[in-house]
Amino acid sequence: MKRVLITGANRGLGLELTRQYLERGNTVFATSRQPQAAADLQALAASHPGKLHLIALDITSEASIGTARRAVRAVTAGLDVLINNAGIFPGAGPEDPANQRLGEFTSDNALTVFQVNAVGPLLVTQAFLDLLKAGDKPRIVSLSSGQGSLTWKASGEPYHYSASKAALNMYMRALAAEVGHQGVISVVVDPGWLRTGMGGSAATLSPSDSARGIIRLTDQLHAEENGSFLTWQGQPVPW
Repeated sequence: MKRVLITGANRGLGLELTRQYLERGNTVFATSRQPQAAADLQALAASHPGKLHLIALDITSEASIGTARRAVRAVTAGLDVLINNAGIFPGAGPEDPANQRLGEFTSDNALTVFQVNAVGPLLVTQAFLDLLKAGDKPRIVSLSSGQGSLTWKASGEPYHYSASKAALNMYMRALAAEVGHQGVISVVVDPGWLRTGMGGSAATLSPSDSARGIIRLTDQLHAEENGSFLTWQGQPVPW
C-alpha cells in the first residue's frame, strides 16, 4: 500500500489518478484549491472512508503549501509518491490567463503561468521532501508536456505554457541531481494529449489510459532513470 499525494486532483487527469490509486487500495491525499466544492472528490471520499484525504492547496501560495503539509503530516509520517499534476494552459479555463499572441504579451500573464506550472511544483516538492525521504522507495512525478521540449518545439503559440513547462523540466532535472543521492527518484512525464478541459475534445488520449500508464511507470522506475523526461508510456522525450 502506497501513500500518494496528488496536486490538482479535482478534475481531469488528477481526478483519474486519484480514482485509480484508490482502486489499488492506496491512501491518497488529493489536493485542490477548494476541496469542499469538488463534487467528484467528495463522492470518492464518501466511498473510500479513511483512504482518501481531501487537502486544500493553492500551489501559488507558500502559506497554503505550509498548511497543506501540516494537514498531511497529521495523518502520516511519510509519503511514497508525489505527483505534481496541477497546472494551467492559457485560455483553457475561466480562471486561466488568456492565451497570448506575439505583440500582446504582458509580464503579469507570463508570470502567472510560470508561477503555477513551474515554481509551484518546485515549492510543493520542497515542502514535502522530508515526508518523501521517510517513505518507501519515494518517487516524484511532475507532469510536463511535449510542448516543453526544446527539440520538439516547432510552433509559436503557446509561448507561456511551453516556456513554463521547459522551466519545470529544468527545476526537476536539477532537483533530481540532488535528491537522487538521498534515495528519491524524480522524473518529468509527458502525459499525452488528453481529452480533458485543458486538452479539449479533439485530443487523442483518454485520462484513464494516461493515468494507468503513469501509475505503471511510477511503479517501475529505477534509480538509473532519475532525472529523466519520459512519456506516459515510458519512452524518452528529447529535452
